[in-house]
Formats: sequence, C-alpha cells, structure tokens
Amino acid sequence: MAAAAAGLSWRRVSSFTGPVPRSRHGHRAVAIRELVIIFGGGNEGIADELHVYNTVTNQWFLPAVRGDIPPGCAAHGFVCDGTRILVFGGMVEYGRYSNDLYELQASRWLWKKVKPQAPSTGSPPCPRLGHSFSLYGNKCYLFGGLANESEDSNNNVPRYLNDFYELELQHGSGVVGWSIPVTKGILPSPRESHTAIIYCRKDLGSPKMYIFGGMCGCRLNDLWELDIETMTWSRPETKGTVPLPRSLHTANVIGNKMYVFGGWVPQSAGGEVSAHDGEWKCTGSFSYLNLDTTEWIGLISDCQEDKSNLLPGPRAGHCAVAVGTRLYIWSGRDGYRKAWNNQVCCKDLWYLDTEKPPAPSQVQLIRATTNSFQVKWDEVPTVEGYLLQLHADSPVPPAAGIPGTGVPETSVLSPQGPQTSANVGELHGLDKQTVNPDASVSSTISSTQTMVTQQAVKTETSSTNGAVVKDETSLTTFNSKSEAAETAYVMPSTRVSSGQTNDSHSSKTPQRPPVKARDRQWYDVGIFKNNSAVVSQFYLLPEETLNISNKMESADVPDYRLLKKQDLFPGTVYRFRVAAINGCGVGPFSKISEFKTCIPGFPGAPSTVKITKSVDCIHLSWEPPASPSGNILEYSAYLAIRSTQLQENPSHLVFMRIYCGLKTSCIVTAAQLSNAHVDYTSRPAIVFRISAKNERGYGPATQVRWLQGKVSVRRSI
Repeated sequence: MAAAAAGLSWRRVSSFTGPVPRSRHGHRAVAIRELVIIFGGGNEGIADELHVYNTVTNQWFLPAVRGDIPPGCAAHGFVCDGTRILVFGGMVEYGRYSNDLYELQASRWLWKKVKPQAPSTGSPPCPRLGHSFSLYGNKCYLFGGLANESEDSNNNVPRYLNDFYELELQHGSGVVGWSIPVTKGILPSPRESHTAIIYCRKDLGSPKMYIFGGMCGCRLNDLWELDIETMTWSRPETKGTVPLPRSLHTANVIGNKMYVFGGWVPQSAGGEVSAHDGEWKCTGSFSYLNLDTTEWIGLISDCQEDKSNLLPGPRAGHCAVAVGTRLYIWSGRDGYRKAWNNQVCCKDLWYLDTEKPPAPSQVQLIRATTNSFQVKWDEVPTVEGYLLQLHADSPVPPAAGIPGTGVPETSVLSPQGPQTSANVGELHGLDKQTVNPDASVSSTISSTQTMVTQQAVKTETSSTNGAVVKDETSLTTFNSKSEAAETAYVMPSTRVSSGQTNDSHSSKTPQRPPVKARDRQWYDVGIFKNNSAVVSQFYLLPEETLNISNKMESADVPDYRLLKKQDLFPGTVYRFRVAAINGCGVGPFSKISEFKTCIPGFPGAPSTVKITKSVDCIHLSWEPPASPSGNILEYSAYLAIRSTQLQENPSHLVFMRIYCGLKTSCIVTAAQLSNAHVDYTSRPAIVFRISAKNERGYGPATQVRWLQGKVSVRRSI
C-alpha cells in the first residue's frame, strides 16, 4: 500500500540555513524538543562533529562543544535522557572499535568521559559497532553488535554478538555501572546493525523491548520481544506481511507504531530473495508494526516506483528521529554495494507527519480595539499552519464599571534579575506575522551555542473585557466564561504552502446587520503560518458552502480571494477557536475563547506593565493607553485574592482593588501579597489587573500573571 493511500505524505525540506553536515552513513540522531542532534557517521573519514537542526527555524548549527570531546565514531549507541546524551562504542577507525562511554550535557554543550563500574559477575562490554543502545527510565539496555577478534585492526576477524547488558544511570549526570541481567527464554541470535525500541502500553504498563532484523552473515527479519519487568525473551506472533530481511535500517516509535524505513535488503532474483544473501541493495520500503496488535502494515513497497521524486530514495545507514508525531530522515548510503572509499551518500532531509496535530491551546488576547483583535496561541510543534475561526455573537450592550472577563493570558519574558523590571512589552502595533510574545519563554538551543541563565521575574498579560464592578471598594468577582468546544468544524484538505491571512484593517465603523440564530456559524479568519494574528475581518462563505462546512469534516479550504470579507463590529462578543494543520490534515480545534471588541469612547487598556521586586514589596508601573479617547481621570489596579468563592468555582477570580489614582505606578505591600490567590491554570502565578478611566468610564483591563520564584531561561536548551 502506498504512503499516499495510507493518508501519509512525505515532504522534502528544500532549503536550509547554517552549516549543513556533509552526507554520511552510520551516524545517529536524537531529539530534544524541536531540536535534532546528529553525531558521528562516515563517508570521507569518520565524522566527529556534532550538528544540530532546529525543526522550527529550519536552521543547522554547530555548537561550540568543550570538555572530553570524543573521537569521531560510526555505528555507535546514541540515546537521550532529558538534555543529557550518552554515546557508547562504535567504530573509531576502520577495523578499530570502541567500548568507551561519553556523556554530553546539551544544556552546556559539555562532554565528559564516564567510567561505569564493571559488572559484579562477568566482564564489561567489549569494543563493538552496530549494537543497539536503548533507554527506559534510568537504565540503558545494550544488545549485540559486531566485535573484531583480531588485535590487528587491519586484519578484521568479525564476531557477531548477542550479549545483553544493563547500564544504570545517575540522576542528571553520571552513571552507576554495568550489570548482566539474568534473563529467561531464548536469547535472540547474534547480530549487528539491527534496531531496538522500547514501548509501554498505556493500559498494561509493562515495558517491552523489540529487536528487529540485523545482520549475522545474512540479513534477518525476525522480531524479538523482551519483557523488561520479568526479563523474559520471546518471539511474538505477527500478522500481515513481514518486511524483507534487512540491516542498517531505522526503527522509531510514534504512538503505538514502530516505523521501519530503508536498509540493506537481499537482491531478489526472479522475484525471489536469494537464500545466500550474496547480493543486496538499498531499499526505500517503509512499514510499521502496530505494537498493540503485532500486525505489520506496508506503506511503501520495495518495488514501488517514484518517478516524481515524492518519496525518500533508497538508503541504508541513515538516521531517523521522531519529533512529536513527525518522523525525520537524514542522509544515508545510496546505491548498491560499493568499496569503502567509493560510496554514494544522500544529502537530503525528509519528514513525514504520521497523524494529525493535537489541538492548540486556547486563543489568547493580546490587544482589543473597537474593530480588531490581536491574538495568539501556543505553538504546536511540527505543523505547517493554523486555521483560525470565529463565531459572531449578537451585540452586547455597554457595561458600566471595569470590564473584566477572565480571558486567557498571553506570555512575555521579563528582563533579567531580581529587583529589575519585568517588562510586558508593547502589546500593539505589531505585525501579525511576527507577533510572538511567548517566543523568549520557549527554551531553545540558539545559534550562539551559549548557556544564558536568567533569574527572572516573569509576567503574563492580556486585555480583559466585560464584567461589572458594582462596588469599587469591595471584593469584585470577574466572571470567567467558558464553553465546551463544539464538534462541527471546517476540515481543509489542502496543505499550507504560505500563510493565507486576513490582513486588512478597516478604519470605518461598519453598519451592523441583524444577527439571526441560524446565522451564528463558524467563519474562517484565515490560515496563518505563525501562531499569532491581527483580526479585523473574517470571510463570508456562500450559504450552501457554510452549511456544509459546519457539518462536514471533509470540506476543502475555500479560495479566500473569491470570498467577501466582513468587518468586526464595536462592542461585540466574538468566540475564537484554532486548529493546527500538518501533512495529515487539520487537527482538532482548541477550546473556545471569547473576546469583546471595545466600545467607542472608552479608553484602551494600559500597556508595558513592569514589575520590580523588592525585599518587602513589589512595584507596579505601566504606560497610558495608546488610545485614551479623552483625558484619563484615574487608574485602578487589582489583585486576585483567596476566597471561598474560588473553592466553589476556581474559574471565577475574586479581585481586590489595591490602587486608585492618577499615577501610572503603585506599591503592592507584603501584607497585600500575603492574601494573594496563586493561579495554577498554567504556571503558578499571582494575577493583577490594571485599567484606565476617562469621562465615559473604565475601559478594558490589562491582566498580568506574575510568575513567582526564580525562573531559569536557557537560550541553549
């Protein structure tokens, strides 16, 4: 069955930035969040560089490593435990193998050679290549490989291994030592260049290690299972068509599936595989094993033609790594058997989305005006775009007092250090393609390859709108509206090649048409490449298309150029939802958020909120609204406090006014802070709200979530 028929679509990454690694085979890769880290491999000599590829920015870089830098190696063990990477064994030069163990702390790019204790019984692992090295919990499991019986590296006497070791790790850094577990059942036959993965079913909770294929004079396609809890080996019965015998392939677990790609397979003669495995070739075949049902499913056959170059070419000794539900493949050896000094290696990067992306976070409001919203949502890894929709409600009459519905917060990063300002930043006038207030919060490895640790005071901010303060001197409950996500949504079938966005902004107040109940449907705002948007209009679908798109999941993305646009209205409540898009289609929509456009004449929300921490108090300051709509008469600042109402309904925050005056700053005392409510909806934070008042009354509030404690922001990891 072809990959396309299975709903899978390979993508080739057409362009990179940064120092792209040279083509190679026998290298290994791991992933740390959105980063793919590649080490070793051979082509023209054995590589000793560490390359990092950022799947979000499509950028390669070479980190400046230090410490006990290991020599170049190929066909080595390579596992990742958090931000720690372990390298074991491999070929360091032709005919000479290693049994050294190195640890890389990727947060500091620091290498360290570690010396684990020898087993209490037996010898430690001998030098080898082509072994498997798998991590589960605080232990690594080493199986098999190829050793050289000769002490002369030029006189290679191969010995296939099927020994099995367990390496216990210390927490964070370092190792305890090797052990040789006592196992039950029949041990797999000796082999090298096989694959091993570990999978644990959610309902059973018993981790299993699966070994597939490899080489022991001929290529193999047998499947072995080790129950890690009972240390029992077995050969599970499988259904479906077993992939051809192979070595130097890759196997990766995504969900409950083990995806097997490429490798050396026997050259068939007259439609049959040679029994002696005398000739072999690279393959581009692709299958997966359902680990719950042990059924093989073929996705790309060995003989499938690819005249349009829409699939990764045949290869062996490549690397493959899963980033979320996306599978990446890089380089590898191409073609038939060649001499060591005359190899053809691929220099291409491919990825495959194996399932639709998860639902993004709720849409978060950055800024509201009378006829527009600036919104954002958290990034979803490895997606190609986002479909943003809105649902127009009937107009809401103006509310007296301080508007304050508890809308989701947006996040920004404060400057460094205690007793320094936590600058929320300007929340207006930003281009929709570049707005990302949370960008500096997500920890990534930067191209500077330096570790920057900041002890930061961090805030999160949003404009709020809609509740009423009946008694400004007493406790005030700001209602937080929530609604279960609805099931009907548009399912575009076309992939995102570039952002189709809603980029016009009308300065005129449109005439509001009457809103009928049957017209309250979900409308497309557009498809956005990034996780932010300025929304001033939405697209009107023809009535027949609208009825279909709100009921069916297979409706295509319309051609937005042919559709009419509707401007947003002042003082109107709009509901928003967003879905991520990847090569498998549109994922589920987020929970619904509800925002209200500002009412003309009222002041906008204060901006650029800063928090300065002192020993016994904190200092709040802010900038006046960008659109005061007259003279600002006063500001009010509020603090969310503990209350029995919160215990009954945690989504209804209770606020106490802590300041009222003309100044754009105030002091929050330790006594006031001692009564503060700590909000745990995302990260623990204390919540403030600040709003401005003019002749018409109070405008929307800026909500700030002050994240407590020391926050480490690492630009390396």
